[in-house]
Amino acid sequence: MTSAVAPLLEVRNLCKHFPVFSQGFVKRQIGMVRAADEISFDLYPGETLGLVGESGSGKTTTGRAILRAIKPTSGCARFRFADGMDVDAAALSESELKPLRTRMQMIFQDPFSSLNPRMTVKDIVAEPLVIHRQARGSELDDMVDDMLRKVGLKPEHRNRYPHAFSGGQRQRIGIARALIMRPSFVVADEAVSALDVSVQAQVINLLHDLQQELGLTYLFIAHDLSVVRHICDRVAVMYAGRIVELAPCDELFADPRHPYTRALLAAVPNPDPDVRMSFDLSGEVADPGRLPTGCAFHPRCSACFDRCSVDRPELKDDGHGRWMACHLQDRDN
Repeated sequence: MTSAVAPLLEVRNLCKHFPVFSQGFVKRQIGMVRAADEISFDLYPGETLGLVGESGSGKTTTGRAILRAIKPTSGCARFRFADGMDVDAAALSESELKPLRTRMQMIFQDPFSSLNPRMTVKDIVAEPLVIHRQARGSELDDMVDDMLRKVGLKPEHRNRYPHAFSGGQRQRIGIARALIMRPSFVVADEAVSALDVSVQAQVINLLHDLQQELGLTYLFIAHDLSVVRHICDRVAVMYAGRIVELAPCDELFADPRHPYTRALLAAVPNPDPDVRMSFDLSGEVADPGRLPTGCAFHPRCSACFDRCSVDRPELKDDGHGRWMACHLQDRDN
């Protein structure tokens, strides 16, 4: 994607590898799990980038590595904020990260386990303000009440505990906690997957409204492609720890080019009972600890040819804002 606006986030060759050790008294490294491998993309202010793929493809690991919830093995995650702050989060120490924490936050998948059951709603939402010493007393109470209203909750409920709320309400509490510091960048990690379908729509609309009101930029991790199509501007498709296709949302859904993307879209249920589902995606997602040679997708790909099992394809731009890691584009050209 090209833009006259500088990206808020530049991710370059970001990797997170987990060593595998032998069993027994003497531990020695016997392998490496490449959970996220050479991830690169740009994310622009006010944009929503969807990160999709099967379970085990590395979506959550990528999001956590960008936020430094886990330390990347290598690579760069450079943030450029509107006030001039320009930092590589991947290279910062824990003490240097603290000022950055107010500018980037995460909305977790499970709205119950991510909330402390012994804390009231007020304490949960106010905790970031207390940690960063941004407010106290009546000012803190006013900020909490204002944020509760923004996410569709009543301020008078601030003294209740999480168990007193429904799943959708608990997720709204999690959103309020993530946004109370007014961050610029938010990772939404399967933020609606644990909710009922009707509640999903409400939370998606809420996230969109808050994005417009607060000027948020989202990295939206999901496996539900219908949700991604509704909220995202661009979509990055991950397989076995790598991005295999990245394109504007409408273009990707109208014309998926990577065989894996086509298989994912073909697997989306169609509400029309007369439409027969037909997709060719057998087998399991590649084991990131024992990746096949060449393209990691080639054992499951119906379009593979000899080169696919030997050479690993690189993510390439077609010159029009679409990126793909597949040898088919070289053969077609």
